[in-house]
Amino acid sequence: MSGKWDVRFIELAKHISLWSKDPSTKVGCVVVGEDREIRSTGFNGFPRGIDDDDERLMDREKKYPLICHAEENAIMHAARIGVSLKNSTAYVTWPPCSRCARSLIQAGIKEVVYPETGEIPDRWKEDFTTSNEMLKEAGVDVRSI
Repeated sequence: MSGKWDVRFIELAKHISLWSKDPSTKVGCVVVGEDREIRSTGFNGFPRGIDDDDERLMDREKKYPLICHAEENAIMHAARIGVSLKNSTAYVTWPPCSRCARSLIQAGIKEVVYPETGEIPDRWKEDFTTSNEMLKEAGVDVRSI
């Protein structure tokens, strides 16, 4: 899959990212099956039932242990409703971190696509390198568009 469909699914992931209440980074994920069917979506946010008030969201020490990344939420939502993500493509608005790379690999995702990003914050650079190495070693195709 490439071209207009890549753009459509990245644009949809960007739209879904706007649902996140995170004040610093909003990330969206759309997982698409082999026939271009949307299998799951996710955005970064707290688990169901966990209060996402401003006090928690503005304090990184409080936020980080609670927040689910967009890819994790898409995978967990699929599990919750009984949808397989095997051989699917994950369209994400941001390169996956190592934690999400592990989950994407284990869920059977075959490809990850994200837009060309601007400057990556220093706190994520080393982790993104690890993530890309993991995905490559596991045979997951990674493309930026």
